[in-house]
Amino acid sequence: MSVVIMFVGYIKETEFINSFMSGMSDLLNVAIIVAVARGIQVVMNNGKITGTILHWGEISLAGMPKAAFIILAFIFFIILSFLIPSSSGLAAATMGIMGSLAQFAHVDGSVLVTSYQAATGLITAITPTAGMLVGALALSRIPITIYWKWVYKFILLLFLVTCVYLAILTAL
Repeated sequence: MSVVIMFVGYIKETEFINSFMSGMSDLLNVAIIVAVARGIQVVMNNGKITGTILHWGEISLAGMPKAAFIILAFIFFIILSFLIPSSSGLAAATMGIMGSLAQFAHVDGSVLVTSYQAATGLITAITPTAGMLVGALALSRIPITIYWKWVYKFILLLFLVTCVYLAILTAL
């Protein structure tokens, strides 16, 4: 489609290639993170590490209330969202193990995905690595420190409301 746009818009080939490569460079980080996460997953599976973690998790989760599991999963996803800023990379790195642990804890997979989405959304609203946030703040000429001072109470409220919501979902 982009080649069609080049012809329709009478864009010079060198300008098109430079713009195209510049745009693709933004996606390269995500592609590398997803590939590395998949590589780690393959090594963990072939080295029987995943099975060991799942066995340990199954033993640890025995008798744990579903609400406690999902809130801990939510906190786990929040912490990892700081370390793995790509939501695709985070999903690739964690969902294999967390999905199985959710089954051991008798938590529906959709609730686990909800906790994952809520965690990544919460972090996207405050992290300086979120392009959308940084771009919006730059356009608004608002320093991120001022933004954090203004939004931290709301983020804490969202965290608490989400925990309650996730606990209610596990009871349904």
